[in-house]
Amino acid sequence: MDDRSAGKETQTDYLSYLVRLWRDTDNRTCWRASLKSPHTGDLVGFANVDDLFAFLRGQTGLEPSADNAQNEVQWRERGK
Repeated sequence: MDDRSAGKETQTDYLSYLVRLWRDTDNRTCWRASLKSPHTGDLVGFANVDDLFAFLRGQTGLEPSADNAQNEVQWRERGK
């Protein structure tokens, strides 16, 4: 995730994240999601599960990263 956040595109053979899913309080049919890197503490949030999967496809090279960037909600560094 460090390389990606620095604007560098790299291919890796291993990724790990802590995944959190929760229902939107205003729209109970909508699920929100976040991923946290256990290595860097970086956190990315998603408005829905489709955006989460699009991000993961981009991280694994299964989807172009340009499409992936449109789905990403935000990156936050640990402690901010």
